Amino acid sequence: MTARTGADAEDAEDLDVEEVLALVNGDNGRTPADRTPPSQSSAQPSSPTGGHKSDTHHRATSWPEARAIAGRAARTGTRAARRAPVSVPLDTALGLTLAAPLTALTDLPSFDTSAMDGWAVAGPGPWDVRDEGVLAGHAEPQPLTDGEAVRIATGARIPLDTSAVLRSEHGRTDTQGRLHATRDTRHGQDIRPRGQECRSGDQLLPVGALVTPAVLGLAAAAGYDTLTVIPRPRVEVLVLGDELLTEGPPRDGLIRDALGPMLPPWLRGLGAEVIAVRRLGDDAQALHKAITTSDADLIVTTGGTASGPVDHVHPTLERIGAELLVNGVKVRPGHPMLLARTKENQHLVGLPGNPLAAVSGLLTLAEPLLRTLAARPAPEPYTLPVRDEAHGHPYDTRLIPVALRGDSAVPLHYNGPAMLRGIAAADALAVVPPGGARPGQELELLDLPWASAGIEVCFT
Repeated sequence: MTARTGADAEDAEDLDVEEVLALVNGDNGRTPADRTPPSQSSAQPSSPTGGHKSDTHHRATSWPEARAIAGRAARTGTRAARRAPVSVPLDTALGLTLAAPLTALTDLPSFDTSAMDGWAVAGPGPWDVRDEGVLAGHAEPQPLTDGEAVRIATGARIPLDTSAVLRSEHGRTDTQGRLHATRDTRHGQDIRPRGQECRSGDQLLPVGALVTPAVLGLAAAAGYDTLTVIPRPRVEVLVLGDELLTEGPPRDGLIRDALGPMLPPWLRGLGAEVIAVRRLGDDAQALHKAITTSDADLIVTTGGTASGPVDHVHPTLERIGAELLVNGVKVRPGHPMLLARTKENQHLVGLPGNPLAAVSGLLTLAEPLLRTLAARPAPEPYTLPVRDEAHGHPYDTRLIPVALRGDSAVPLHYNGPAMLRGIAAADALAVVPPGGARPGQELELLDLPWASAGIEVCFT
């Protein structure tokens, strides 16, 4: 076979033999349905745990449909009932979703207040100034009479019968101590009237609003100590593979576990509570016990989703009678990913073992499911033109790391399924259609938690 160079070589480990041939022969425009491999005429019905690779590809779910299935998977009556709203203190509510409207407990402000440092004045000037001023947090001051003024601080109660607040820079006192305005004043100037922002009982935010830092501030100002929210989905991570080291450099055929350190904070960035990270190796019995005894809303496994001699995820799911909702996705990297319902109120997302392939599975299956469980609003889809050519897979969607530069997305190198160097420098993943994208073509982008403008940056 002719040697491959450039992007084709980078993707070689992520392609089937016939797909590599398709790249070399320029067969990018054909779909799997257009091909008739010799084995197809005698292909056996596929099972969740085996079958030819071509069978696996044919039964795989398209990338958009896989995301839609994951988003719908948690929308059942029993599951919704289990995820009953909870009341949490303000300092633990960040990133959660309101399960009850945020209603004003009082008028805001609850009394007329000064918007500036200066003098509260009554009637036309000049004014006689009282000896004692009015400070924020003090008792209600004595009313003013026409021709009278009093020093006042920002946020302090306005005395009754005040006409306006004269800013400090807009007043001067004469030798007799009388106050004169250096600018015209108008009635009500620099006074925040009671109820200017809201009245008691007004709805400030609806059910479904995401709790941001600003929402916490509003809730506190409105008098709340706790908020009624949808609890975080509880996630357990099971790291599979005997070849993984937890410390030190790779050695003796062993490699460092990259997913154990990476997945928990990423999942927290997606709104989850990670209750455990367990390293099980390639032990079928340990995997069976971990899945059947877990009380998490979502179990995430790493590796073991293919059909090799120590790939135990499919056999274990079949053994426990799990329902496979997604069994492979037409996306690269990460096509062996899966989604299963293990219990009535529990799902499992099986991620491939290669790091970037696992990221692909995380954003394809785990993110939509967690978003539904957490009742988070779906992000608004957006596109940007890609600055350079984005090499695609012949038949499947491809996700590649990109950096955002101005109004365009720049594809990054080191984007093979086993690589993290590209994603570590990325702002987003670009969704490349089959066949690739030319420079200037608009591509859908998936923001990464640490690069998005949303609450996910908090990693709470």
